[in-house]
Amino acid sequence: MTLDLLDWRRRVAALYADVRAAADPAAAHAMWAERRQQLFSTHPQSADRSAVLRHAPYDPGARFEATLRTDLEPAHLDIPTATDGVVPFDRIGRVHLDGIGTLDVWWLASYGGGVWLPLRDANPDTYGGGRYVLDTVKGADLGADADTLVLDLNFAYNPSCAYDERWACPLAPPGNVLDVSIGAGELLPA
Repeated sequence: MTLDLLDWRRRVAALYADVRAAADPAAAHAMWAERRQQLFSTHPQSADRSAVLRHAPYDPGARFEATLRTDLEPAHLDIPTATDGVVPFDRIGRVHLDGIGTLDVWWLASYGGGVWLPLRDANPDTYGGGRYVLDTVKGADLGADADTLVLDLNFAYNPSCAYDERWACPLAPPGNVLDVSIGAGELLPA
């Protein structure tokens, strides 16, 4: 089981490396959706092998290269989970997405660390607890430079707990809740 999880994470990291290397974001999205469905359908670490993943059509207007604002008061979150104990996060900044709003960007403040950017929007066809745009500890990373993050909401995906309640997932905190409906990314399963 442990090596299965390692294999899952390797495959996800390789998938995102292929996405970052692709010249065409829409083609990269199609590849991502297909390979993600393959993982869900066949891998022993899948949250639900029977799930039929659904994605909104690729929207080029949902892709942003967002500057990470770091001139904020420090903020810390301790998110209790049933399986992982308390998961600590420190806010490292905030991004503004034109026409959408602002989202807090978090750093996983435990071993290994990682950038985490969840979002919960008003779209009734998306998971109510929110989706993940970035979760670099698991390899979900679309790229960055010194102060800019690539945030393509077409790649927003449901956390594992959306498919199986035995998975415990940190959900979007208040600074990651949007009043608008995002018509991009992974939708509720069929």
